[in-house]
Amino acid sequence: MDLPVLVWMLWMNRELTKEEYDDCYRIMQACVPHARVQYSYENAETQRQIIAFLLPVLMMRHRRIPRSKWRDFMTQNGKHWIEQEHDNAPIQMRAARAAIGYHLAYDNNLVGMIMTQGRQREVVTIGLGIKHLATFPPEASVLAYAESFHHKLTPKELSFIEPKLGEEVVLRRLCILLALKQAYLKAVGQPVFDWSRLEFNIPDKKVSGDGMELQGWEFRVWQATINVVRNGDVYEELYQCASAFFRGTPETYFVWHTDRKDLESWVQFVNVDQFMLVAPKLTD
Repeated sequence: MDLPVLVWMLWMNRELTKEEYDDCYRIMQACVPHARVQYSYENAETQRQIIAFLLPVLMMRHRRIPRSKWRDFMTQNGKHWIEQEHDNAPIQMRAARAAIGYHLAYDNNLVGMIMTQGRQREVVTIGLGIKHLATFPPEASVLAYAESFHHKLTPKELSFIEPKLGEEVVLRRLCILLALKQAYLKAVGQPVFDWSRLEFNIPDKKVSGDGMELQGWEFRVWQATINVVRNGDVYEELYQCASAFFRGTPETYFVWHTDRKDLESWVQFVNVDQFMLVAPKLTD
């Protein structure tokens, strides 16, 4: 199943103004009927939620397909796909049409959308994981922060983040594991799950669930560096990202993306300023 994977990543280089927030909220209500975001400009979390819901609309606008010409569908376990409307086409033809499967994710100041196009049953098993490479709360030590996630990791994974490796390595490896787990669970539509039942044995390039090795999955791993402006100061933030996509291959494999040119061939970065230039046109 050789389907291309594309990712759009929008970084919140600044917060939305009250006017921008109101405009985006109105556009979301008009274009995304399934969105359930309570209006609260003072809550930065809702800004990320609204932007995330609008990314599929932005993507279709980029493809020059009006909002009235496509529909957003969802499986029983919450997996989304988009189909373009075709005038006078019988409903029986839906299974043969090209669908766009997608998943949305965000963490702190980075919002992402991963997508692929093909037959509906092939494109919905896709997921995205994003993890800010920083402790929370900020004053927490890396080791204390890592310990707070021990219940989500297996003994094998804990050996991958041993304290003797140093704080920088521990934080990076922890975020890789968490991003991979998030991506896989979202790909299969499992919002509530004991994360320790899923094991990423990265040194041996194996993934298992409940002790059984998973086959047919592609996992991509990459990092994103963004700059954000807060109170006149510019801060650099680093994020660990991962994707999961079931391709039905004989084996599961990992793809580590470290080359910037390679990454830019399938990951597109935009910021709030660029998004707001296009936002008023999304309802067209």
